[in-house]
Amino acid sequence: MDATAPLREEKVARSPTAPQKKTSASLNSTTSEGLRAGKRIAKISVFTLLAIGIVELAIGQISGSIVATADGIDSISDALISLIVFLGLHFAARPASAKFPFGYYKVESFAALLCAIGMVAIGSFIFYHSYNSLMNPHQIEQPVVTMVVLLAAGAVSLHRAFQMRKIANKYDLLSLKTDAKNSIKDGSASIIGFASVLIATQFGFLQMDAIGGMIIAGYIFSVAYISLKQSSLILVDAWHNPQLVDVIKSMIEGKFKSESSLRVRSVFLRPAGMVAHAEVHIEVDGGKKLTDIELLSAQIQDFVRSRFRSIDRISVIPHPSKVSVSGSQ
Repeated sequence: MDATAPLREEKVARSPTAPQKKTSASLNSTTSEGLRAGKRIAKISVFTLLAIGIVELAIGQISGSIVATADGIDSISDALISLIVFLGLHFAARPASAKFPFGYYKVESFAALLCAIGMVAIGSFIFYHSYNSLMNPHQIEQPVVTMVVLLAAGAVSLHRAFQMRKIANKYDLLSLKTDAKNSIKDGSASIIGFASVLIATQFGFLQMDAIGGMIIAGYIFSVAYISLKQSSLILVDAWHNPQLVDVIKSMIEGKFKSESSLRVRSVFLRPAGMVAHAEVHIEVDGGKKLTDIELLSAQIQDFVRSRFRSIDRISVIPHPSKVSVSGSQ
């Protein structure tokens, strides 16, 4: 889940007499379904990218094209990144334990961080070798075969990337979003490689082969920057959308204030990977029975959860209202 984006509000209650609510059980079911779908597409990505990378490296060695070699290295590194994503989603699917009472969801964000760091290292390696080739340009052998391989690799990578992005957006899987962006970059890089080889061989601008490799490195750096920013914000519990707090406060007060004289003192939101946790502090009449307060807390939890599909855990902390406290004195 992107820490800089608001939680999406669910469509609720098409009929005023039959509100649609999402229970904790159904939310957990959706979360598990998302993790399974993410693991499945990440596993396919590992083998697809590995095969593409091996073919591109082979054609890069045969043709002497630096951009084909760079794209091959990029594809194999992307396969390793997809493997990291797969392992991160695998651990995130584990149920909460005594040692990790809030679950393992942040493992998925940590996997995204590792992917981003790996991309920085790979981009630096590709840029260095591309720069050396720019200083010492050379002819490309078998240019037609090289262009066909790069074009086919780009088509396959882009098709798989858009499938991955669809699943990542549906279930708010940050590491899979990172992998999808990286795969779109990989497919785009192959197309750039195709254009670079075409210009280098058909127009005699030999340096274009190395320039294509440097452009690929720049793509990698841009994706890595975005991924580092998003995953780091989640790991340090940053919430970059304070307006959502006011929205939740007004929604709760609008729903319950008339029947229970409730006032929301504060709302705290904490990102936890693909889900979020909420802590709601409310002020209620201090003379209320404990059972009534417990019932009200459960109703608030169900109400918030029914409208924000990504909130997994909601804690409601009641406080006696100032009016009731001063009245008792």
